[in-house]
Amino acid sequence: MSKHEYGEDVDLDAEVVRDKQGKRITEQRAAELAEEAVVRVRAGRPSLSGSRKASPQIAFRVPDELQARAEAKAKARGMTVSQFAREALERAVGE
Repeated sequence: MSKHEYGEDVDLDAEVVRDKQGKRITEQRAAELAEEAVVRVRAGRPSLSGSRKASPQIAFRVPDELQARAEAKAKARGMTVSQFAREALERAVGE
């Protein structure tokens, strides 16, 4: 069974429905919450370039062992492989 159960539509202005904080959800508030959710889904990760455009990407292949070592080092430092690789590239090019 699904985590969420869906039933009949409810007129939120006629029936009292509250969120987890006890605040009443009206039809207007439901519409606002839905719009906020859509904006969050579309937003994605923030640009690393500091602008509203998508960050450039670099993709390259590596041997299995190098990938495993990079993953282990990144994990040990509490970061993703992408963060680890970005730092290594910055050091290599003198930034």
